[in-house]
Amino acid sequence: MYRFLLTPRWWGINVFVLLAIPFCIFMGSWQLGRFEDRVEDHRGAQDNVASSRQEEARPLDTLLPVTKETSGKQATASGRYQEQLLVPDRDLDGEPGHYVLTLLHTDTGKVLPVVRGWLPGGPKPAGTPAPPDGEVTVTGALQASETPGSNGVIALSGLPEGQTGAISSASLVNLVPHDVYDAWITLNQGDSGMRAVPAVAPGGTGLDLKAFQNLGYTAEWFAFVGFVIFMWFRLVRREAELVRDTELGLVPDEDAKPGSGRQQEQPSPSGV
Repeated sequence: MYRFLLTPRWWGINVFVLLAIPFCIFMGSWQLGRFEDRVEDHRGAQDNVASSRQEEARPLDTLLPVTKETSGKQATASGRYQEQLLVPDRDLDGEPGHYVLTLLHTDTGKVLPVVRGWLPGGPKPAGTPAPPDGEVTVTGALQASETPGSNGVIALSGLPEGQTGAISSASLVNLVPHDVYDAWITLNQGDSGMRAVPAVAPGGTGLDLKAFQNLGYTAEWFAFVGFVIFMWFRLVRREAELVRDTELGLVPDEDAKPGSGRQQEQPSPSGV
């Protein structure tokens, strides 16, 4: 009954199936490996941020530009606090709140954004602690400028005066008439009773959308394996049923030829 599997047409189908299954398995395994690499990269970046807090702080300019290796490192800078901005919609430990961002005018003439801490609730300039007066030296974790989509940052527009949606030189250059560092630091200890904002892993090392896309592609490729096997068995079953019906005389031999595509013509009532 299954001798049709040796016909040229079925040889082509069988070869396609035998090639498609390992190809889908290979692609699924490759996508899974990409996801696992991102998970490992994420863990390594988090461990690096945690271990960096135990290292001695280094001058800010020696750590620039911010890279995956320098992100999270302890940096120190001196200057005077001046402009202060609030960064809304920033959760901490699952609690809604906002960051207090103060611009430190350094001796180099450039301005360094410093996150002095986190406060619960919506931004309220009147209740925000004022920055210290005079010359100060700050120490904290170095962070790269934020971009929408990184570490949960959402692009906000139409914010009131004194607020910014992202901590980045591109955003701040439109708010203050100063040359802003393409980096920022978050203090290790919150200033004026505020809670310290923990450093985050650098962009491209987290479990972001790309990582979960790899996981989704993994599932799709393995699903293709099941689909190919299912369709092959279904075609075999239909062909076997056609052969069986032909042997029982239920289908004319000419119409039963695999791939013939012919249908039995029914005589018209007039016999023509």
